[in-house]
Amino acid sequence: MMRGIVLAGGTGSRLWPVTRAISKQLMPVYDKPMIYYPLSTLIKMGITEILIITRPEEQEQFKNLLGSGAAWNIKLEYAVQPEPNGIAQAFIIGERFIGEENVALILGDNIFHGGGFYPSPLTLLSSRFGAEILAYQVSDPERYGVVDFDAHGDVLSIEEKPAVPRSRYAVPGLYFYDNDVVNIARHIHVSARGELEISTVNQIYLDMGKLRVSKVDRGSVWLDTGTFEATTQASEYVRVIEHRTGVKVGCIEEDVWRRGLIGDQRLRELAEPLIPSGYGGYLLGLLSK
Repeated sequence: MMRGIVLAGGTGSRLWPVTRAISKQLMPVYDKPMIYYPLSTLIKMGITEILIITRPEEQEQFKNLLGSGAAWNIKLEYAVQPEPNGIAQAFIIGERFIGEENVALILGDNIFHGGGFYPSPLTLLSSRFGAEILAYQVSDPERYGVVDFDAHGDVLSIEEKPAVPRSRYAVPGLYFYDNDVVNIARHIHVSARGELEISTVNQIYLDMGKLRVSKVDRGSVWLDTGTFEATTQASEYVRVIEHRTGVKVGCIEEDVWRRGLIGDQRLRELAEPLIPSGYGGYLLGLLSK
C-alpha cells in the first residue's frame, strides 16, 4: 500500500502580492484550484489516503475547499509546515500519517498530464529499489534538480540547481519512496540554502544502490507553476487541451468516478451545485457517454 503527501506549504514569494492573501496552491489554474491537479495525479495512481501539508494560517482554507475527502470517497488529512524548511521536511511532518507504509510525495504547485507520470509505484518493494524518481527533459535544467543516467537507466548523479548541468533531465516534483525515507529524512543535514533537500534524500538512496529513475515519455507534460508566467502558461495549456479534446485535466470528481470510488448517483450529486460554472455540466455529460 502507498500513501500520498501533497506539499502545499511555502511562502509563494514569487507570486506576491497575490499570495500574501491566498496560498498559491489555491489559486486558479484555468477552471479549478491548483491543488486539484496534484490530487488528481495521486488518485489516478490509486492513492486515496493523502496528507496535505500547508502553512498554519492557510490550513482552514484548504479544509473549506476539500474537507475530509469523504465527498469523493477518499481520505484527506492535514498537517502544517511552520517554516519552509525544505521538501524533505514533509516526511518528518508526515511520519505519523505514513506509519509503516510507502509514500508518494507530490509538490502542490506541479501539474502532470499524460500517461508517462503514472508508473506502478504500488509495486515499488517488489524490486531491489526503495525509491523512484522521474526524469523529464527540459531546456533550462539549471533551474531544477538534475539527474544524469546512462543508457541502461542507471543513475550516475543527482545535483540541485547546478550551474553546469550534467544532463538536460530535470527531476519533477513527484517522488516515490519506501518506508525508510522517514528515518533518512530525520538524519540528513540542512543544506547551504538552509533546507532539508530532497536531492540529499535521493543521493542517500543512490549511494545504497536503491534509487531507480524512470524517463518520462515525450508526449507527457510537466508544468511547474511557481511564477506568474508559468501559472499563465499552465492555465492556457489546460484551456487548450480541454477545449480541443473535451476532456478535463485534473478533474477529481471524474477521477474517483472512473476508479469506481463513487457511483453515478454520487457524481450527479457532486455535479448539480457546479452547473452554473459549466463544470457541473461536464460531469453530468460523463453519465451520458
